[in-house]
Amino acid sequence: MASPTLQDVYEAGMVVRREVLGETHVDRATAAATSLTQEFQTLITQYAWGTIWTRPGLARRDRSIAVLTALIARGHHEELEMHVRAAVRNGLTVAEIKEVILQTAIYCGVPDANTAFRIAQQVFDEDL
Repeated sequence: MASPTLQDVYEAGMVVRREVLGETHVDRATAAATSLTQEFQTLITQYAWGTIWTRPGLARRDRSIAVLTALIARGHHEELEMHVRAAVRNGLTVAEIKEVILQTAIYCGVPDANTAFRIAQQVFDEDL
């Protein structure tokens, strides 16, 4: 059996990316790609979404828990809003997201959890 081509991985990644992040977000991100950022968009679609998010070892909801934790821990708040929405799309409840953020307060720090709660509340107020 032949290994999948990079194009196959890209296409599988785009399916997952659209399912997890939503059509509107992905359409906006791909439309905004420039000659500077196009290769990066291809890279994240192939490797993050096509290679990692398609693996069978974790359910998407579990991957969302890991991503939320990593974003909070690293202070990547600009990505957190998008991934809170993705976590809901992947089946996490508001109560479960709250528990993830509470867990990060202990292991990642109270200030980052405080910011994460503010961002999550904005998402819930807008979307739910």
